[in-house]
Amino acid sequence: MLTRIVVSLVLAPLFLAILLFAPVGIVTLLVTGIVTLASFELLRAVGAVKKRFLCMITAAAAALIPLCYWQQVDNWAIKLILMVLLFALFATAVFTYGRQKSVNAEEILFSLFGGILYPILMSSLVQLRMMEKGAFLVMLPIVSAFLTDTGAYFFGMFLGKHRGVTKVSPNKSVEGFVGGLVSGVVFMVLYGLVTKNGFDLEVDLLRMALYGLLGSFVTMLGDLSFSLIKRQYGIKDYGSLLPGHGGMLDRFDSMSFAAPVMWLLVTLLPAF
Repeated sequence: MLTRIVVSLVLAPLFLAILLFAPVGIVTLLVTGIVTLASFELLRAVGAVKKRFLCMITAAAAALIPLCYWQQVDNWAIKLILMVLLFALFATAVFTYGRQKSVNAEEILFSLFGGILYPILMSSLVQLRMMEKGAFLVMLPIVSAFLTDTGAYFFGMFLGKHRGVTKVSPNKSVEGFVGGLVSGVVFMVLYGLVTKNGFDLEVDLLRMALYGLLGSFVTMLGDLSFSLIKRQYGIKDYGSLLPGHGGMLDRFDSMSFAAPVMWLLVTLLPAF
């Protein structure tokens, strides 16, 4: 627990400082590093780490996607990356079929998930940061993901009596789930009040509450979704890169669900 707290105190301010104050290019490089490492961790989790070509092309695809959003060439470039990765994966699978290091369909699907889908979801952070008032907007998934987790943890620890809400994570309780939803709404509204009163912005607090509710729900769903993969493959963490936290994918699992939802809400139903 002490190691987890120390790592959080060191890395969390650095992460926030880059998101809020660094040029968009640096933010893009940060997201690129996260998704590249996460794609490797995912393939390692499903037992494909020894297939170097598979890991290399998946990581390369993941690294390119945030750059496409930064340069605003995502319409055609991501389709191109998808096609190249897809063709490379199936070509490898076809020509290695029946051999010792053949690529199976399951590994192809996880490579597409780690190399294309996860980076697209996480690149919502880049898109938010590039918007007008981007420094305020990029905080929305941060507030949703991290503070929902915190609220669910403490509600579950102190009030959790009805455990086993899902067998994916048997220790999670109904009280923790409800506490996560409540925390998501409360902290998002508080963030709206801070931006309204501290930075003189027009903020729709009702929409902020909606952001909090939807964001907290998908945050918890994201956490459980990646836990499902870990349970099915019998691993505790995706890695050990971040002491006390596990791997990059352990830390940014729920963010991959929260960030695109916040981007969609900001685009369709702006709160400020």
